[in-house]
Amino acid sequence: MDAAPAHADELSGELVDDYLRLGLAFDRLEEGFVDAYTGDRALRAQVADAPAPEPAELARRARSLLARVDDQSDSARAGFVAAHLRALECSARKFAGEDIGFVDEVKSYFDVDISPGDPGLYRDAHARLAEALDVPGATGERLAEAYAAHRRSDEIPADRVDDCVRAFSGALRERVRATFPLPDSEIVEFEVVGDKPWSGFNYYLGDYRSKVAINTDLTQHMSNLPHLIAHEAYPGHHTEHCRKEEILVGGGQREQTIFLVNTPQCLMAEGLADHALHAAIGADWPSWAQEIYADLGLRFDAERVSRVGKATADLLSVRQDAALLLHDQGRGDDEAAAFLQRWLLATPERARQMLRFVTSPLWRAYISTYVEGYRLLQTWLDVATDDDARLRRFGRLLDEPLIPASLRAELAR
Repeated sequence: MDAAPAHADELSGELVDDYLRLGLAFDRLEEGFVDAYTGDRALRAQVADAPAPEPAELARRARSLLARVDDQSDSARAGFVAAHLRALECSARKFAGEDIGFVDEVKSYFDVDISPGDPGLYRDAHARLAEALDVPGATGERLAEAYAAHRRSDEIPADRVDDCVRAFSGALRERVRATFPLPDSEIVEFEVVGDKPWSGFNYYLGDYRSKVAINTDLTQHMSNLPHLIAHEAYPGHHTEHCRKEEILVGGGQREQTIFLVNTPQCLMAEGLADHALHAAIGADWPSWAQEIYADLGLRFDAERVSRVGKATADLLSVRQDAALLLHDQGRGDDEAAAFLQRWLLATPERARQMLRFVTSPLWRAYISTYVEGYRLLQTWLDVATDDDARLRRFGRLLDEPLIPASLRAELAR
């Protein structure tokens, strides 16, 4: 049975204010740590005007707050705040220079256990990919060349990217708003940027407004753009922020006014966003996309894209494996780049771009949100017995303050 959101009267206002102050203080250590804040501006100004925080003191404050949460309530709201305090305590210790193993770091941030993927699965995926690309039996350089040719045929001309973004965002917005109502005033503004370690980013501004940046350093591909728009906007990050602002913040859950990097809410949000296109359109989204591209005068091979997508699904862990090579096993950038080139069939330039993300001090552990977030939410969504039930479950991800532990508890039941 689907659970209802927690009531708003289960945590004291003083405790929530202290949690928000703590979270906001991390932006003083690393700008961008606070991904979004839509709460009391006076509270943010108070933190900004205070002396620069010491990381060790922030760790102490996180532990103290955690004890207070444990004393106050065992509600879902308390569980949400407690999980985020544990993540913040680990971040503070990292900022203080403490040596924390990478696997333990990921566990503290996102409440998931990680381990290397299976090269046997990767080899099987390559065999299926060779079939999908009409070069059965191809391996190594020959497979990489066939995949590169496929990727080139899938490129969106630079002067058509804006048209495509507008077409897909409009189509997805109309579809999503019919299923998950949003305020009339909600809006997403798209902009192109460069010199970033990511392909796209949602900046939630509050009051149901988002700015989505698309990195033009990376060539945009027809097979990826619908995922990108769904991920960042409809029904991904923007839709989740809007729904939670209206339902949870509107219901008094002020802890939802802050979104912090390297916390469990990131794993939930990225897992949700990576399932967003399937939730909005269904498994046959390539056929839907083919019609939109045709209207734009672009040729998109839905059948081949579908085959390639299914073939490469088991390569999900490769990027996380590269992070483990770097941060857990102490291998160098060259070895990690070669690993990405071998198993993801990435060009040298693309492999180095991926490494920018997993070597960034702020983002180095974040790759696990996409890998483990996708897996955990996939397992939880697959409990649904039909499409309507699955859509209702996806709606819960948008509307409720769920964390990895709450999904695992439901799965255990």
